[in-house]
Amino acid sequence: MRWGLHDVTVAFDGIVALDGVALDVEGGSILAVIGPDGAGKTTLARAQVGLLRVDGGRVVAPPRARIGYKPEASGAWSDLTVAENLAFVATTHHLGDEADARIAMLLDVTGLADARHRLAANLSGGMHQKLAVAMAMVARPQLLVLDEPTTGLDPISRVDVWRLLARAAQEGAAIVVTTTYLDEAQRADDVVVLDGGHVLLHGTARDLQASFPGRLVAGHARDPQHPSWRRGRDWRTWLPPAVGDDLPHGALPPGRRLEPDMEDVVMAAAITRRERSR
Repeated sequence: MRWGLHDVTVAFDGIVALDGVALDVEGGSILAVIGPDGAGKTTLARAQVGLLRVDGGRVVAPPRARIGYKPEASGAWSDLTVAENLAFVATTHHLGDEADARIAMLLDVTGLADARHRLAANLSGGMHQKLAVAMAMVARPQLLVLDEPTTGLDPISRVDVWRLLARAAQEGAAIVVTTTYLDEAQRADDVVVLDGGHVLLHGTARDLQASFPGRLVAGHARDPQHPSWRRGRDWRTWLPPAVGDDLPHGALPPGRRLEPDMEDVVMAAAITRRERSR
């Protein structure tokens, strides 16, 4: 079964947060929704799980009881222990005799078994996020929506969270995960890039990188004649097809030619959209 949004528009006080957004995700796969703060990621997540009414378009989702959701805030109750948080969610979903085994498994795969009696308020950031993801997974949802579950985590904790997502996908869940980290696109089956409530790009990370238009060159100085952005100590200069294809080889900006990564793909798409909207 496929879930998702079909040309969904959401506005708050006349300000459009999502503008004709379309996406879909099927069971057993992970869709990463990537974009900067203010791109519309949280609005998208809330629309997908039915927590806000859309102004246009259609939302396709399973019944509320078959949805697992982790909000931008963790969603864990700080005055309950790790085990009590999981048990409470299991009770609300009427898991019955299955609950104990399910909770034990989640404590094991999250590495939280030794902290099962610790209050959620006393967990580290990484442990808190893993608990929140585990809570969303308790009822084996058909659709799992996680809003920025890796924000602020160290690299190891981020990997741990993505292992949990892979586990949920193996159980058949369709997963939508929002993130500001472009490198996490490589871990997803499909990627949607949001910018100002618009879908900039949609496809697999590999396909998006392969479709990068034009040429990309790295140098030590910004090129004033072409779109450029800083990465570490170097500047990346983008020559769109209309420019790069017409320049003779000797007229190319100095520097080494690069294979674009997801950050370069997103930068080029954002620049193109802004130029067209002028």
